[in-house]
Amino acid sequence: MIRFERLGKRFPGVAALRDVSFTIARGECHALLGENGAGKSTLGKILAGIYRPDGGQMVIDGQVARFASPRDAARAGVAIVHQELVFCPNLTVAENLCLHDLPRRRWRLDRAAMRQRARAMLREIGLELDVDRRIDALSVAQEQMVQIAAAVGWGARILIFDEPTSSLGARETEKLFELIGRLRERGVTIVYVSHRLEEIFRLCQRVTVLRDGRHVATCAIGDVDRDRIVHMMVGREVDVAVEPPPLSPDAPVRLEVRGLSSPGRFQDVDLQVRAGEIVGLAGLVGAGRSEIARALFGLDPQARGEVRVDGRLAVLRSPGRAQAAGIGLVPEDRKRQGLVLSMNVRENLTLPVLERFRAWLGRIGPGAERAAAEQIGERLSIRAPDVETDSSALSGGNQQKILFGKALLGESEILLIDEPTRGVDVGGKQEIHELIVQMARRGRAIVLISSELPELLSLSHRIVVLREGRTVAECRRDQADPERLLRHMAGIAST
Repeated sequence: MIRFERLGKRFPGVAALRDVSFTIARGECHALLGENGAGKSTLGKILAGIYRPDGGQMVIDGQVARFASPRDAARAGVAIVHQELVFCPNLTVAENLCLHDLPRRRWRLDRAAMRQRARAMLREIGLELDVDRRIDALSVAQEQMVQIAAAVGWGARILIFDEPTSSLGARETEKLFELIGRLRERGVTIVYVSHRLEEIFRLCQRVTVLRDGRHVATCAIGDVDRDRIVHMMVGREVDVAVEPPPLSPDAPVRLEVRGLSSPGRFQDVDLQVRAGEIVGLAGLVGAGRSEIARALFGLDPQARGEVRVDGRLAVLRSPGRAQAAGIGLVPEDRKRQGLVLSMNVRENLTLPVLERFRAWLGRIGPGAERAAAEQIGERLSIRAPDVETDSSALSGGNQQKILFGKALLGESEILLIDEPTRGVDVGGKQEIHELIVQMARRGRAIVLISSELPELLSLSHRIVVLREGRTVAECRRDQADPERLLRHMAGIAST
């Protein structure tokens, strides 16, 4: 169905793809793997008409394909579900879903037909949602599902999924897998980009690995195992098993939360985190995990309750006050909540702590600021030609590392970390896990939110389970297992 022939693509200072050649069979689910910066998303965007290659060509269904725009690709039956969300936030769900082809009655927009078409697209993927809600009122997971509905609803014969489950909980992920099975039965060809290897082995028939913009191998999924894939991706052995540091029994309580509530979001949440402790928050999408983190960082003016930091009462009415109290946030959505994409790597890293670099007459001392950014970039292995590189030019995983770099420079003693490895490859995931453990070892108190249960089980001393905005269970590390957590999350009684 698809043949890439010596495909190449360069960006300023970076060769994203170099002479990449391989094929994808009709009707298969084909995995595209590699570390952050390996060229996976770039290849997907070329196939979707977002980028134009600098060399080589694509052949689709026997015809050479030269797409000048995503519209050209859509006409050829190619659609993409982006890793980062790309809707117009000020428009409704229905308006976004039908924006490419708005139904009209004479010279006016036919809103009834638009809503009907949008509801049909959502039903196709099993999603119940008010189509008149604005996109910016949705959770990240809901927005991701709407994006999937858009790609499927356009009737594409080639679908590119770029990290589609990075924002989804267990229930939504299972719905997506069922949908992919139905699409394949219809003969749709799927290009599946993911760092979650368990998904690859469940869904895909073949796998292609890229490294540093080059094609490494294309194999049948039955001919490789997890260790072989990881070695092809990173060129080295990776041990992803990371455990939390030992916790002192007399470690002081750094964060204490009592009766934290926010109307319609969560209610009566109690939480204690000691110095050097990692407390995981588990729950299905909509359980209130991210909302609690945002409230503790001063982003929810409706939140009420008692919050103490190192025993002192903290009034968290703004992010500035939260930072002054020693609380830092690594947010779930790096593009909307964590980065200023028009700024470069240096500017993003130092933005929260610019006062530290003020020199004579209040001007920023460029030497000290650049040195600090370079030190953090080297420590976190941020792949960029230079700290002056635009943040928007980096891969998702490297953008994620910038968020951790900001937290390190901010020297927050209490860290709220929301989906730390979303869109991050196996090697980068291990680096971030080790960084979290290192922070805990230095006495920082960490609240960890993740939709990946293995991540929570690996890193947490304790796991607090939320359901519908309330705390329903708490498990020590030695008590927790995936089945028990899922039962608490879904409200299913033990058998």
